[in-house]
Amino acid sequence: MRILPQSVTSTLLILLCISTGRPLLAQKPGTSTVELLAVLTEEEVVDRMVARNLERAKSLETFQGTRVYRLEYHGFPGSGSAEMVVDVKYQSPSTVEFNIRSATGSKLLIEKVFKKLLQTEKEELTPKNQRRVALNNENYSFTLAGQENTPSGSFYILSVEPRTKNKLLYRGRIWVDAEDFAVVRIEAGPAENPSFWIKGTQIEQIYLRVADFWLPASNRSTSNTRLGGNALLTIEYKDYRVTAIPTLSNSTGTDVPTKIFVLTELVDLDSRRCSSQRPGHDQSLAWRRS
Repeated sequence: MRILPQSVTSTLLILLCISTGRPLLAQKPGTSTVELLAVLTEEEVVDRMVARNLERAKSLETFQGTRVYRLEYHGFPGSGSAEMVVDVKYQSPSTVEFNIRSATGSKLLIEKVFKKLLQTEKEELTPKNQRRVALNNENYSFTLAGQENTPSGSFYILSVEPRTKNKLLYRGRIWVDAEDFAVVRIEAGPAENPSFWIKGTQIEQIYLRVADFWLPASNRSTSNTRLGGNALLTIEYKDYRVTAIPTLSNSTGTDVPTKIFVLTELVDLDSRRCSSQRPGHDQSLAWRRS
């Protein structure tokens, strides 16, 4: 019985096509030190976010970077782990190349999960598929759920619900930077269960601002199977280098669509750290700006 590769592969394929995460933990009252730039309506926040995402996507020319995939599975029919380091080269609008630098651990997970992820990413990176999963009013309905202020910035929190039955979409909450109107964090789950064997999946995606771009900094996904197993996938993004289109390089609204498979990567994240500090544990969500 090949439950492990089928269930884990189905879940992980979604990770490269959506940006998702875990349920929101609200910030404690009285911890805010920065006021929101403006009090906007739900429609205004969404319209600005969509417009700025399009501007930033058009300004991206190329990027190079490195990803580190790590996967651990424990449960029926057995346990396993794997790690794969991949160099990535992206050329606008829809060309991506991968070079596997190293792969260790379970050969089954490497072949049936990691390499399948890379193959699927190439296949999904087309204008048609990007339109189907774009974060906009055609694919999602939005509700303004609140605001969050931290010493490093202010954010609008939106609840998102998919408008169509598409396993590559998600439902949950997103944090939108109040200045750049870029998504900086997503916590949600797949709109549809990717596999019968999967009981539940929660995914968290964190973004980091570097120059005029908001880039993925980390991804963490946990999945539980109906037979008692659990899988943990993490993706680390580092060694980022990006080239913007010269005519738009000075634009203040330059970034990529909020989809994991359209990745912009630049500079080493070790020098530009981002932290997810959780309220309720004497912490608050914060990102250090460039």
